[in-house]
Amino acid sequence: MFLGSHAINMDAKGRMAIPARTRETLASACDGQIVITAHTEERCLLVYPEPQWQEILPKIEQLPSFNKVARRAQRLLIGYACPLEMDANGRILVPPTLRDYAGLEKKIMLVGQGKRLELWSEDRWTAWLDDSSVDDDMPEEMQSLSL
Repeated sequence: MFLGSHAINMDAKGRMAIPARTRETLASACDGQIVITAHTEERCLLVYPEPQWQEILPKIEQLPSFNKVARRAQRLLIGYACPLEMDANGRILVPPTLRDYAGLEKKIMLVGQGKRLELWSEDRWTAWLDDSSVDDDMPEEMQSLSL
C-alpha cells in the first residue's frame, strides 16, 4: 500500500531516487520492477508495481476501440507505458517522453494512491492543490463517507 507524499529532486538526466519506505514496499511487491505511464486526466505520471500493471493491462486492452474516450485512454496508458527497474540505490531513470508529458523538471512530488503512485511536477501538484474548482458532482459513494 502506497501512502503519503514525498518531495524529490530529479537530476538533469531524469534520474530520481525513490524514498526509502516506498522503495521497501516496491521491493517486496515487485522486486523493484515497475511500469510508468501517462495519467489520462491529469498531466502527471502513474507508477505501478509490475504485477499490478499486468492485472489492469488486459482491462485497458478490452476497452472499445471505436469509442473516442476509450481509445484516448488506451493510447495514453499503453502508448506511454514504460517498464523500469530500480537500481541498487533505489533510483529510476524517467524517460524524456514521460518527463515532457508531465512537465517534470528538478522538483517533483511522488504521491501514494494505495495500489499505485503518482509522479507530479511540484508546480503542477501545488497548482492542483490550490485549485478549488470542481466540475464533477460528488458521487453517491462519497456522500456517505465519514472521515
